Amino acid sequence: MAKKIGITEVALRDAHQSLIATRMPIEDMLPILEELDRVGFHSLECWGGATFDACLRFLNEDPWERLRTIRKHCPNTKLQMLFRGQNMLGYRHYADDVLEYFVQKTAANGMDIIRIFDALNDLKNLETAIKAAKKEGAHAQVAISYTTGPVFTNEYYVKYAKDIENAGADSICLKDMAALLTPYETYDLVKALKAAVKIPIQIHTHSTSGLASMCLMKGIEAGADYVDTAISPLALGTSHAPTESIVAALQGTEYDTGLDLVLLNEIREYFMGLRKKYIDEGLLDPSMLATNTKALIYQVPGGMLSNLLSQLKQAGKADQLEEVLKEVPRVREDSGYPPLVTPTSQIVGTQAVYNVITGERYKMCTNEFKGLVAGKYGTTPMPIDPEFRKKIIGDEQPVTCRPADLIAPELDTLRKECAEWIEQEEDVLSYAQFPKVAVDFFKKRKEKKYGIDGKHADAEKMVHPV
Repeated sequence: MAKKIGITEVALRDAHQSLIATRMPIEDMLPILEELDRVGFHSLECWGGATFDACLRFLNEDPWERLRTIRKHCPNTKLQMLFRGQNMLGYRHYADDVLEYFVQKTAANGMDIIRIFDALNDLKNLETAIKAAKKEGAHAQVAISYTTGPVFTNEYYVKYAKDIENAGADSICLKDMAALLTPYETYDLVKALKAAVKIPIQIHTHSTSGLASMCLMKGIEAGADYVDTAISPLALGTSHAPTESIVAALQGTEYDTGLDLVLLNEIREYFMGLRKKYIDEGLLDPSMLATNTKALIYQVPGGMLSNLLSQLKQAGKADQLEEVLKEVPRVREDSGYPPLVTPTSQIVGTQAVYNVITGERYKMCTNEFKGLVAGKYGTTPMPIDPEFRKKIIGDEQPVTCRPADLIAPELDTLRKECAEWIEQEEDVLSYAQFPKVAVDFFKKRKEKKYGIDGKHADAEKMVHPV
């Protein structure tokens, strides 16, 4: 039976996040949005991840306005975002009332599919987000953070997939952010997932190690329903498999996507212009487009590798990279085998650096590492040895409940804190995640609108009620 494969185009989010540190502004998207809408993609990934932070911090752009603009110009295509469970788009856990309000506003502004993941694959950190998405009529896709290690067998992933399905997810994404999947592993894992659950399976993998297209093809043969790809000028390297290549590979087969290569080629021409611009501006380093198989050797994501080297250089210890790379799996084992994704990759990596440069393991521990061992980020895939935990956190009681259960409702407090800057209801959510960055943005927005800085004057309140 023919099975049409759905394509999620990631050019508007993960492709530029992976290649140019999320610096594509809305004005570079606008000229091509209507053509992207004509293609017939399963969805357009265009929001969430680091885009929210980058809009406010670097692009002087309101992320909510970006979402509304894309929605307006793409009325026929589902919009998709990436959402870090109880972390939302920030870097800490938030109270349930903030998370629920964020999801409500996200759906109200036009989001269709919310891809939710947790760095520890801890379902407790996902349940509120799943319920909130479904309550708002959005599609709740839960992502499995794929990684390798003795715990991470196909049985582990199958059990997690069943738990995800039972928690009410509408679909599952196999999310390989570090490009660790290989083609035949992909085939076996997708086959096992399809046999275990009834909901659709999507594959997300990066081209860092040069295997992405092969992984997608084997995953499709094993029964995957959707795959993530990037239009070719923003594909390969640390980005994704090229959209046009996958469409061409499936053409005329039982998996034919039905997408028009001629139209995709017109879209490619537009993005080639952007790519040239980004290279000329120094935003896109062509070396980011090269294949780097170190991830497969060290099982360390590419971004984490560059981060480790940078930390060592600052300490004048760049010659100790090999020792740090050997230390990473040891720290990971000690701390319960967390998958190495944001924020756990930074936590484990920095601790490995400390262990090597101080010459004594765990002589110095970061607060974040202590928090990970104490259960403040959730339950790790493997239990942490009680003696090791005591060595790191002393007599502090570990967190065994859902970490967010310890956070009191905070929406009203946040509203009061930023009351003078609110011009739209969504502003409190921008402030919640990035308080300082959001206020800097609000000040610039005010200056632009009224030609002044500072606080609301009474006259302004009449013109623009809070």
